Amino acid sequence: MVHNVKVGKNMRSVSIVGVGATPFFNGITNPQYKGLTNGELFGYAALDAMKDAHVEPRDVQYFFHGSANPHVLNGCITPNLQVADWFGMRGKGSISHSEGCCTGYIALEEAVFAVASGAYDVVLTGCSEQGTGMPDGNTPDHMRTALTTEVLFPDLDSIFDRAYGRYLGGGPGMNHDDWINYYAKENNLTADQIDDVLNHQAYHFRRAAELCPRAIRRTPYDKLAKDAGYDDVWEYMKSPHNPKMTQYLRTSSDSCVADGAACCIVVPTEIAYQFTDKPIEVLATGASVLDAIVPHLEKKATAEAARQAYEATGLTPDDIDLVFVNDFIGSSAFLAAEEIGYLPKGEGWKYALDGRLAYDGDKPVNTNGGRTSYGHAFAASGMADVFEAVTQMRGEAGERQVKKMPKHVFLRGFGGAQNVRATILRANF
Repeated sequence: MVHNVKVGKNMRSVSIVGVGATPFFNGITNPQYKGLTNGELFGYAALDAMKDAHVEPRDVQYFFHGSANPHVLNGCITPNLQVADWFGMRGKGSISHSEGCCTGYIALEEAVFAVASGAYDVVLTGCSEQGTGMPDGNTPDHMRTALTTEVLFPDLDSIFDRAYGRYLGGGPGMNHDDWINYYAKENNLTADQIDDVLNHQAYHFRRAAELCPRAIRRTPYDKLAKDAGYDDVWEYMKSPHNPKMTQYLRTSSDSCVADGAACCIVVPTEIAYQFTDKPIEVLATGASVLDAIVPHLEKKATAEAARQAYEATGLTPDDIDLVFVNDFIGSSAFLAAEEIGYLPKGEGWKYALDGRLAYDGDKPVNTNGGRTSYGHAFAASGMADVFEAVTQMRGEAGERQVKKMPKHVFLRGFGGAQNVRATILRANF
């Protein structure tokens, strides 16, 4: 790893003044949302963000559209062209981009760059993903068929170096267990201890999702246990109802694939109060990218991206009030929170086990429930984290509002074999 990257200052500060999002859902089985298209989902989130920022489509000067895999999931390679009419952007400049499950975080980064450069004053950025299905190739694209592992796993091979790399670092199980296995050995934790830690983390994330109307999985584990005939929820969490998928991860620590979209509006901070009385400034984004043949790539890239973000802002981990982590690998939540310094080194597992990462704990993480409960709509998930971060920073999260109003929020994005972004937001009100 090289550590000579120094993030420079933008030409002007940029703030988020509007956010919008759809619920996350299964578009194949949910009769309420079945038949929606990529354009309709993105358009809903875009118009929602515009309404929140008190702007009209004519006020937006440029937009970014992110999707992790538009070719397979929506049968197109330039989806920005296909969605523009749904929210009044015909003829406006735009771009499509795809960086796997890190797309939503990079969507914010790119929009910030566009405004910070001085090229534009009002930019819309967002992501839309229909992760549960795909066009069948024989009917109009809104008539979708379920996405199967037979299609998904071979296609994932396309994001890796197939000449010299190994598929998903040697297989999904090995890849998903890499960091937690390293951590367990480093801290002398048994498999049973790790099992307890991940079960408790999943339990408390579900408590947050229960209070989040946009989450796909909202039924608390206590009810699931009771319905299955268990008096002890922790016995249920270790039962065949929650089977292990890998050496460490149970289904409760695996992402729940979903459909959904989220967007935000960014403007120069100097004019942000023209749009909202609660602007959220984007202070800096650190970046690191490693391919899947690098051992412990997620840990290494997270540390480097976080270093850049802290150095650029002058902040320290002690300044961070709330953290969001792309946890499509469930153990990543507390591992990344520890790696960025939000939790003490070697102690993060204790915080997870004690429920301190819950929305009502003293070190909250993923207050929307994370990928395991809020759902994982690939590209859209990162922007959904931005939506939740802004909601929490405004004090508008209702029953799941964290105890301390967040002044600084840290977002750690990860995905696409493997892009990592570390973004720090600040509430300026």
